[in-house]
Order: sequence, then structure tokens, then C-alpha cells
Amino acid sequence: MGNFGELVLILGDLHMPDRATSIHESFKRMLVPNKMQHVICTGNISLEHYNEFRALAPNFVCCRGDFDDEDMGFPEHSLCTVGNFRIGVIHGHQIVPHGSHDAKARMRRKLKVDILVTGYSHENEVVLRDGFYHINPGSISGAPSVHSREVTPSFILLAIQENKLVCYVYELLNGEVEVSKTEFVKSVSSESSPVLLQSLLG
Repeated sequence: MGNFGELVLILGDLHMPDRATSIHESFKRMLVPNKMQHVICTGNISLEHYNEFRALAPNFVCCRGDFDDEDMGFPEHSLCTVGNFRIGVIHGHQIVPHGSHDAKARMRRKLKVDILVTGYSHENEVVLRDGFYHINPGSISGAPSVHSREVTPSFILLAIQENKLVCYVYELLNGEVEVSKTEFVKSVSSESSPVLLQSLLG
């Protein structure tokens, strides 16, 4: 772990083999077992890949995607706590209207979490909203969505130390991996409201 704290891999919307054939080798090389402590998946994952990602870290959280078989037993939403951050995970097709941060905020309040993780759009997103965070890892396989045929493969890695969080967004652009970074600190004056201190992109 070093000085990074606990590492959390966030990914989802693989849709393999139906919409995508594989995860790019550049991403595969980064997914090394026992380097991370947590894996969070937003759903739409086969049993084969579920087992692969579950083997990457001791803690695995997954929710059911809109194309996942109910027989796989994934819950509608999942919760976990890393450091002092409470994280809620839901696929995102339940958010109406689609992509609405007002609707996501209602879901975040319902789940009583600091960070709401959603998928469904296949577009990565890290948004500060009302002092809380909405995170979407996008599609790690670059699978087309119902909204777009052209999707940039992406995933997110969080490094969490107590009240501090660093969010790394990994995107595959023109065959090269590009990374952007955002840093957050949760306010110590309130257990329920994080405060954004700085954001570094690039």
C-alpha cells in the first residue's frame, strides 16, 4: 500500500462477449492480484469475469446490472466503507431521468453514503455535488451503450487514507492509457459532508 492507503478499483459494464470481445492489454497489465484491497463493480459482468475480478482483491462488491441474470445473485445495490468514506454502488439504470444528478443525489441520500458509484452510461464521470461525490467508472471494455456506439474504455482507481481520497481516471485514447487525477478531503467537522479542497487534472 505504501503511502497510497487503501486502493479501490472501480469498473463495470463489460457486456462481454455480447458487445465487446476483450479488455485491452494495456488495462489487463494493470489489474494485478493483491495490489488493491477492494474491487467495486457496477454490473453487466459475466460469471467468468466476476470470478476473475473477485480474485484481484480480498474485498469485492458488485451490484446487478440491467443485463445481468438475477440467478447470479447480485443485489440491487451494495454498500461498503473504506477509510472514513461510506460508498454506495448501484448500476444506474434505476436513475430517472437518466444521468440526472438530482436523481443521483436522492439515491445517495437514500443510501446515506458519501460516494455514490453508478454505471450504465458507459461514460466515466467524477462529479462533486452538494458536498458529496458521484462516480462512474465507464466501461472497462469500451462496450457500446444504448446511447452511444463510440465508447472510450475506462476505469477508476481510488486511493483512500482516512478522510483523504485521490481519484485516478484511466482512459484508453488512441491505444494509449491516459490518467487524470482528482484529490478530495472529507471535512473532519462533519461526518456526513465531504469538502473538496483541491482538484488536479492531468
